Amino acid sequence: MNLLALPKIELHCHLDGSLRPETIIDIAKKEGIGIPSFDINEIQREITVPLECKSLNEYLKAFAIPNLVMQSKDSLRRITFELLEDSAQENVKYIEVRFAPLLHTAGGLTVEEIIQSVIDGIKDAEKKYDIKGNVILSCMRNMSVDRTFDVVENGKQFIGRGVVGIDLCASEDEGFCERFVEPIALARAYGYRVTIHAGETGIGKNVLEAVELLGAERIGHGVFIKDCIEEYKIVKERKITLEMCPTSNVQTKAINNFNEHPIYDFYKDGIKVTVNTDNRTVSDTNMTKECNILFKQFNITHEDYKKIYFNSVEACFADLGIKEKLKKYI
Repeated sequence: MNLLALPKIELHCHLDGSLRPETIIDIAKKEGIGIPSFDINEIQREITVPLECKSLNEYLKAFAIPNLVMQSKDSLRRITFELLEDSAQENVKYIEVRFAPLLHTAGGLTVEEIIQSVIDGIKDAEKKYDIKGNVILSCMRNMSVDRTFDVVENGKQFIGRGVVGIDLCASEDEGFCERFVEPIALARAYGYRVTIHAGETGIGKNVLEAVELLGAERIGHGVFIKDCIEEYKIVKERKITLEMCPTSNVQTKAINNFNEHPIYDFYKDGIKVTVNTDNRTVSDTNMTKECNILFKQFNITHEDYKKIYFNSVEACFADLGIKEKLKKYI
């Protein structure tokens, strides 16, 4: 089977984890930004994590250099365009790009300017390629709750104009959901759809709280419901979609190897799973590689893949017109 030719949908992709190394060097030179090296192989090593990575916190260190070159309108627009260009070239038909606006204010940009620049990059790519994109605004769990309100308020004007959802990300501590009940409730009232990183590390209870306290419709990763009966049950019964990222999950040590990944067991038991890259550059992956893991490790059939694809169509935060178009590709 030609996996490259398969139509694909990606619901969980971080912008700052998906830069081309050559772009980092080019922007650093143009904007006079200090980076550790201008050697492409050295930069590649700095921003890519091996499968032998020891933890989520170690994995997150690879984002430091990319964020240095994501502090101007032009660089944000270019990096977003290139992400969609790379995706379109492997037949991704729809992508939801997530990023944390507050990580891109060091150069003096406002949150509104940052969001608009990313939306502009998506629109540039949509004009050139057969791909559609939308934006999910990520809020950092390691920042104050007040900063989350800033993102929710400043992003609301873009709802329906490129922004579709809100997310909480960064390192995962137990019980984080309680701190963010108010800003996420406000986001829902404004019309943001909700996806939350939870259960990526060994805390399945966070998935339960993301659904019950924050109203999450989708969960980023959710690997650890495999060890938690109550959380597993709520995800299955409420048809919560899991955005699963096999390569990343091995790297962050959510699981030790691909054979242990619960994605296929979840799928066989009727849980709505989707397959995603998480971070194309940091994880040294793409959607074709992630699909290959499913076919090779779990011997999924083409029919299985179609069901996972349709799970992605149903769960995506796009409008009905885009969803209808996406269904026709497969």
